[in-house]
Amino acid sequence: MFFEELKIIEPILKAIKDEGYTTATPIQEQAIPVILEGKDLEGFAQTGTGKTAAFAIPILQLLHKKKETERKNINIKALVLAPTRELAIQIEESFSAYGKYTGIKNTAIFGGVSQKAQVERLKAGIDVLVATPGRLLDLVQQKYINLQHIEFLVLDEADRMLDMGLGHDVKRIIAKLPKNRQTMLFSATMPKEISKLIESILLNPIKVEVTPVSSTIDTIRQSVYLVEKRNKRHLLTHLLKDKSIESVLVFSRTKHNANKIAGDLVKAGIQAQAIHGNKSQNSRQLALSNFKEKKIRVLVATDIAARGIDVEKLSHVINFDLPEVPETYVHRIGRTGRAGAEGMAISFCDEEEKDLLKHIEKTISKSITVIKEHPYTANNLEVSIKSSDILKNKGAEKNRNTRKNDTNRKDNKSNYFRKNKKKA
Repeated sequence: MFFEELKIIEPILKAIKDEGYTTATPIQEQAIPVILEGKDLEGFAQTGTGKTAAFAIPILQLLHKKKETERKNINIKALVLAPTRELAIQIEESFSAYGKYTGIKNTAIFGGVSQKAQVERLKAGIDVLVATPGRLLDLVQQKYINLQHIEFLVLDEADRMLDMGLGHDVKRIIAKLPKNRQTMLFSATMPKEISKLIESILLNPIKVEVTPVSSTIDTIRQSVYLVEKRNKRHLLTHLLKDKSIESVLVFSRTKHNANKIAGDLVKAGIQAQAIHGNKSQNSRQLALSNFKEKKIRVLVATDIAARGIDVEKLSHVINFDLPEVPETYVHRIGRTGRAGAEGMAISFCDEEEKDLLKHIEKTISKSITVIKEHPYTANNLEVSIKSSDILKNKGAEKNRNTRKNDTNRKDNKSNYFRKNKKKA
């Protein structure tokens, strides 16, 4: 569907075209009309499907309409909560891009840096505030921010906020907001905690779910290399000798290992940097900027640091370590194959990670192609269970239960006749 068909106003349409977009993604197509109608919304879609534009565009349009009648009002009207600094910056950039012809002012605040510049922007007056929960509560306490005029609230990547232990801060923030507001919650997964949050803060929400939760995009080609743990770094270096791999986001399970991987690559003559929670904000932004500008080929990241990274035409994602939570695998590989483009997701699997691979395949209901021909093949490592096997096992289990029930019924029937025969 073209954006014109969604009744987007001309200033925003012009900005969207400047960004090179003409048609809406499924989540945008379904969410934008709901938000423009003033209804609460719960949106579920995997990463890389255009969730940010799905709420930024309609909020900008509604605020633009209000601006025309309330030009002197400089109170913050829209609040977007994000779990990480990187995601907050990305969202703020989207509001700036889509709203550049509307006169709507926005800014992002987050921890890890001096608050001075952020406070100055707040004092100048803004309409949209994108914030991480901790820094927001800090500035509210210092009375730099007044939340009493908020009309639009967005919780983006709500599942990640809860995973990071930010649920208490989110609830404290919501308690400070006006009850009469429009609320939008976006998430990639649907744990029980999200259901409880939806029930407590949304009013008769419209549910939008464009893809099954924990599914992967078809345009991403997935493969797995069976390799001994000690050979993973050698395999990574071997793969990156292929110059056609222009940009790679490598995932590590730990911060320490992220540093080690990046260091090993640099020693091998491959330009790489690491990004994780122990890095300073300036260091993280520099690494991300270098990656986006193609100054380095490889960015090594932990899951929390990588959430919100949006790099155009990212060709490859490599899971150096498999994640312990299957849904995290979906988030990781969703960094590539964005906006309909093709992408490649490569995973390394050692002996200790076999069960993790099985759970991932079961969650995404797909078998991941095993690459057997490479210099560091672990011949003694069993191939992961395939999706077809999972379905067969489910069917076999069902048949076993059916046979068991039939046997029990036959036994009960036999016992019945034996008892009645004795009575006779």
